[in-house]
Amino acid sequence: MRPSRIIGIFVGVVVLMFALGWAAEGNDFFLYKVFAPKYERVRRQTFEQSKAYNQGMIQELQNMQFEYIQADKGHKAALASIILHRAADYDESRLPSDLRDFIEQLKRDQSLAQ
Repeated sequence: MRPSRIIGIFVGVVVLMFALGWAAEGNDFFLYKVFAPKYERVRRQTFEQSKAYNQGMIQELQNMQFEYIQADKGHKAALASIILHRAADYDESRLPSDLRDFIEQLKRDQSLAQ
């Protein structure tokens, strides 16, 4: 076999390896692009249904409620805004009734103030 033919085969193999690597990486990217949002959505739903998340959210909102009750009038508006923002994406049916009533009252007060 001639040396030029060996070099040609070697270059061809290297180019083929780069092409296969490029295709595999591109395939991985496109698969990630398609499936990553679905995986993330399932992961988020699982997290939001966890006991730790729900207990943590309730405890945080109860602490904020306690701070709101103790706050002076000037701070209540800011705290109410923070509490409503924090509770906006949370399923209120999971809240204890007293906390649910408190948040509903904050919503009513805020709508009256506007």
